[in-house]
Amino acid sequence: MSKKKKYIIVESPAKAKTIKGILGPEYEVFASMGHIVDLPKSKFGVDLKNDFEPQFTVIKGKEKIVEKIKAISKVGEIFIASDMDREGEAIAWHVARLTNTLGKRNRIIFSEITPRVIKEAVKNPRKIDMNKVHAQLARRILDRIVGYSLSPVLWKNFKSNLSAGRVQSATLKLVCDREREILRFVPKKYHRVVVKFHGLEAEMITKEKTFLEEDVLKELQSIEELVVEEKTVSRKKFSPPDPFKTSSLQQEAYAKLGFSVAKTMLLAQQLYEGVETKEGHIAFITYMRTDSTRVSDYAKEAARELIEKDFGKEYIGTGRRKKSRTARIQDAHEAIRPTDVFMTPEKISKYLNPDQRKLYELIWKRFFASQMKPSEYEETRFVLRSKDGKYRFKGSILKRIFDGYERVWKTERNVGDFPFEEGEIVKPVEVEIKELETKPKPRYTEGTLVKEMERLGIGRPSTYASTIKLLLSRKYVKKIRGYLYPTVIGSVVMDYLEKKYADIVDISFTAEMEKELDEVEQGKKTDKVVLQDFYRTFSKVFNENDRIIINYPTDQKCSCGKDMVLSFGRYGFYLKCECGKSRSVRNDEVAVIENGKMFIGRKNDEDSTSDGGNVKRKRSLTEKRRKGKKSS
Repeated sequence: MSKKKKYIIVESPAKAKTIKGILGPEYEVFASMGHIVDLPKSKFGVDLKNDFEPQFTVIKGKEKIVEKIKAISKVGEIFIASDMDREGEAIAWHVARLTNTLGKRNRIIFSEITPRVIKEAVKNPRKIDMNKVHAQLARRILDRIVGYSLSPVLWKNFKSNLSAGRVQSATLKLVCDREREILRFVPKKYHRVVVKFHGLEAEMITKEKTFLEEDVLKELQSIEELVVEEKTVSRKKFSPPDPFKTSSLQQEAYAKLGFSVAKTMLLAQQLYEGVETKEGHIAFITYMRTDSTRVSDYAKEAARELIEKDFGKEYIGTGRRKKSRTARIQDAHEAIRPTDVFMTPEKISKYLNPDQRKLYELIWKRFFASQMKPSEYEETRFVLRSKDGKYRFKGSILKRIFDGYERVWKTERNVGDFPFEEGEIVKPVEVEIKELETKPKPRYTEGTLVKEMERLGIGRPSTYASTIKLLLSRKYVKKIRGYLYPTVIGSVVMDYLEKKYADIVDISFTAEMEKELDEVEQGKKTDKVVLQDFYRTFSKVFNENDRIIINYPTDQKCSCGKDMVLSFGRYGFYLKCECGKSRSVRNDEVAVIENGKMFIGRKNDEDSTSDGGNVKRKRSLTEKRRKGKKSS
């Protein structure tokens, strides 16, 4: 009797090719092309009166794929190898339902597509994790309740393809709240006094940022020498960074490579699923949707072997992870790392396109560095004082003793020598006095927005990229020189949601919902209880016949001198004046609503710098005197 053919169902053709290349002719690998079943597009699809029972339908265009899956299940043995997150588990559940294999041990999971891991996974199939499935279903139904209820309200009022989602709205609120902070911010002038000597710097010690009087500025400018009051030398170690998880990869790829969050995830998906090479399909990194920084013993040992070979035993670290501030980490997955640390960026450059290569190099270096020893420095802290003891300045400098992980993961540090002892006179001294202004917090970039979403517990690693992409595509948020601004339409929608659904868009409420979904996944709560609690709150305030009144006073002036009002008509938003004049306003013009008034255009914007500030004036006292200007 011939053996039954074995079929493995995965999500993408690239992944199918890679796995087929590993397992050979005994297995056929078939791609479902993502989800094959979902809630219907044309109707609500959730029976609210029957305990939130979902009504699933085959996704349009996936009918042939479903028929193929049903057909192969009748002639062969089915294994389901969709991704290992909640979405993947839900896909596996839908496939099992269609093939009548629910309850069987036919679910295969793996965090990397390598021969060792794939062959081991095939030998150890498990049952579908229903807690994970219920967590995904609860999220999908929650989002359907919010989106399917509120989006039509927006369509009716704005005649446009807008949407209002649970996580999307909380994220938009972050951007709007930051813009309001910037709008309200009142800058305060202060002086920063720095003394420069022998290539070193020290800053004047003050209790707070202070605007100095003219006589103090004159005294400071007359300083020509200082006395070393204190000098302390100590050893300092800098620990290597953890390997990447989803959020840290997105942040670092944005900061170092300029990649959008969506682009980073697309490239990471390609590296995970496998890239076509002359040697066949090769997968380069482990699973890229994870909130864990855990690393397998196998990967640690491989890294240590390469570290010893390239740099010597003294560079091998413990690979110990920093304690996470996020209590919600499940740690079920590994960190994002190369599948084979011996595939160095130099070796694999011929296989990848330039962007794939850049991201792989970032992931490889971060993982390799994480398994190395800390770097060590001698830190000298010093305090200088004026001869009369009236003014004191502090500074510090580092002297590297051992480069450790910095051999691979380059870091900017203030390095040099402090060749003075306590009691010694330091001269010549240059006093630099800058008149500055305090700055508001910077606007979010995609990277810093992801960081804030993770810190506050909004969304999951798998949703960060899609949420930001949606806000940009709906034109609720606009990106200018890398910074995110709310728009006219984004601010109007946010104002409506805050007034009518304050609890639903509340940051802490959204974070609490994520926590409850995690508890469903852990088996501590049922999805039905979570849905009932949410719907009880939502149904009290929802009204499908809401009329959104657009009548906002603005900061825009008419040619007659009067303030204009924002309104909405058949052609979209426009500004009107009681004198009868009007002009149109684009949906995506930068705007924010504060206390019922709309402010249009970029406020306090000399754009946000990486250190979070905008310096308005940087003129030394010497320069001002030379120009004969009095210090203000």
